[in-house]
Amino acid sequence: MYRKLLIAVDPEDDGEGKVALETACQLVEESGELHLASIYQPGSAGFFPHVESATPEEKEAEVRKWLDLLMRKYLPMNRSASLHVVAGTPGEALVALAASTGVDLLLLVSRGSSSHWPLRKATVEYVSVNAPCAVLILPPIPREEREEQAEAKQS
Repeated sequence: MYRKLLIAVDPEDDGEGKVALETACQLVEESGELHLASIYQPGSAGFFPHVESATPEEKEAEVRKWLDLLMRKYLPMNRSASLHVVAGTPGEALVALAASTGVDLLLLVSRGSSSHWPLRKATVEYVSVNAPCAVLILPPIPREEREEQAEAKQS
């Protein structure tokens, strides 16, 4: 069991958030701390990366809202988590956040190289090599399950 656990998720991926939070609850001590984090890259959203459609404050508020929703949906009532929304390069930001929060375990969900976010594999590798704590990388959710979840979400 771990005393402090950092869960890094893409807040727009409900299935990933659910799996990550359920796993974290099984691994953290009853009196342990959970930290839920998402990293965003300012200026990288949208089809034209050089055109910033939202201010950093707006993007941070949007990501924080998604994280809060994931936490309310998938954390048991007797649990809470500190939310962290950080701008920057995902791997570096996660390693820095793990160090600053003093967590015992950093939990990630891998998407491999087939993701819509091709940097994800590089991020997982960077974090696993450079983190100041143990790292648990959960396997990606199979594509069929991901599609079923998306269909269920739409109906």
